Amino acid sequence: MNLLPIAGPRATWSLLWSEIRKLPVLSIVAAIVITGGSAAGLVAPWALGVLVDDISGGADRSAIVQVVLLIGGAALLTGLLTALGVLLVARVGETVLARIREKVLDRVLQLPAPVLDKVRTGDLLSRVGDDVATVASALTDVGPMLLGAALTIILTVGGLFALDWRLGLAGLLAVPMYIWALRWYLPRSAPFYSQERVAMGERSEAIIASLRGSATVRAYQLEDVQLAKIDATSANARDLSIRVFRYFSFFTSRINHAEFTGLAGILVAGFFLVRADAVTIGAVTAAALYFHRLFNPIGAVLMLFDEVQTAAAGMARLAGVLEMEQITAPPPGAGPADASIELVGIGHAYDGPLVVDGVSLRLEPGERVALVGASGAGKTTLAALAAGVLTPTAGVVKLGGVDVQALGEDRTRAQVALLSQEVHVFSGTLAEDVRLARPEATDAAIEAALETVGALAWVRALPDGLETVVGEEGHQLTGAQSQQLAFARLVLADPPVAVLDEATAEAGSAGARELERASVAATAGRTTLIVAHRLTQAEQADRIVVLDHGRVVETGTHTALLASGGRYAQLWHSWTGFKPGEPGGRTTPANAST
Repeated sequence: MNLLPIAGPRATWSLLWSEIRKLPVLSIVAAIVITGGSAAGLVAPWALGVLVDDISGGADRSAIVQVVLLIGGAALLTGLLTALGVLLVARVGETVLARIREKVLDRVLQLPAPVLDKVRTGDLLSRVGDDVATVASALTDVGPMLLGAALTIILTVGGLFALDWRLGLAGLLAVPMYIWALRWYLPRSAPFYSQERVAMGERSEAIIASLRGSATVRAYQLEDVQLAKIDATSANARDLSIRVFRYFSFFTSRINHAEFTGLAGILVAGFFLVRADAVTIGAVTAAALYFHRLFNPIGAVLMLFDEVQTAAAGMARLAGVLEMEQITAPPPGAGPADASIELVGIGHAYDGPLVVDGVSLRLEPGERVALVGASGAGKTTLAALAAGVLTPTAGVVKLGGVDVQALGEDRTRAQVALLSQEVHVFSGTLAEDVRLARPEATDAAIEAALETVGALAWVRALPDGLETVVGEEGHQLTGAQSQQLAFARLVLADPPVAVLDEATAEAGSAGARELERASVAATAGRTTLIVAHRLTQAEQADRIVVLDHGRVVETGTHTALLASGGRYAQLWHSWTGFKPGEPGGRTTPANAST
């Protein structure tokens, strides 16, 4: 299994900036408001310096009251502008993140099936889950704080130099120490943040694999093994977090040294300047307060590097998905002439030998063809190739005489529906679940589709009928019921071609016959290729194709293949327990499969 790519810094920030530029008015207003709030915060230290000079000069009470009122008004204005600025910046951040998340999910959903098969589920889920949450926190919480702190630093340093350039230079003594702290911290911590995000993905992968295979884990008593894997991946993520925090603790101590150096420089310089009557005591007081006011924003900027780097690592992982090559639609061309499917010299391999080798097969419009063979014969791969889900390593797949590669994915999907045994019931009402196949379908059309596949009776028996909430948070459907909904979606979508990959395998013995009837009803009149899980499906087909090690070894009707005594006859004998012609030879064990 492979990890999805991770984008570099330039591509990551380019993505973020491109989305921010799509909100020019809101972004500019947010920046102006935040700047105004930071500027209003400069009033209080300056006013306190003026107050010191007024008191030293023997000013009356009214002057003191004016300064106090000025400080109070400035504080109120600072609070209002800061609150509004945080709200606006958060609005920009949430909008930007929502658009990036939609792009990432859209790109993931459009990835070719072979790529998705090789992607770790945990890595994918951690990107659209943990990474999105981390970036969301940075954009909505850290972002406004960081922007406000940066503006406060710039404006306060300007105010410090406005008081006296010598006091400003004294405060700059702290800058080399801040830089030294960053140069020490960043190279050591940055790699750990990327490793931490990857470790979290591996932890998710271990947990998801254990939950999905819980039945197998219990059957083979692998609980301790799986828990050990989860423990190992969790320990790795924990150890990385602790190492980062250890570096961060040393980083904060260097920041404290820088603050001490800068404030001491201003006080010492102010002492000599006041003694030489170069500045007033009030100016030195204001300068000291200005520098002290920098403690929080500078500390915030530096301290927030922890969250910024975590968010940057998450954003790089999101941007990495968007860097993956996008499938481009072919230019418009002629559509399929009919509902035939033709496979010409098809060969396909994944990362090893050919799974399908030299298969040529044609399905006439409306013909029902069954694929049978032992496990590993290549049935599922051939079905995916015929549906246009996989691109063959060799050969051509034609739909109505047109190469599916020339048709493009969207046009192929409109013509061919692929149903597998892995059926998903989406959260929502049952009507919404079925309506996914055709969003504009009416309730009457949905009921007609359900009636076709024999599901309307049990649907009406549900507590709220079509409006019953199903899925993880709602009414739990059986495997057979879920598959019937999939067949109903097929009827509603009404494609000319259907490919069923063991689409009745989840029925079990109780619902096998019912699902087979639903399968026949849903595919009536359509060109249909069936990967037969039960040989009764093959028996009902117009033609049977037998695969063995990726090659077609037999083809013909059920009766003809039994009479020939070849591979299909052997499968039938193994499946039923009877030889052709023996009494009971057509008895079908409901729980047997190819």
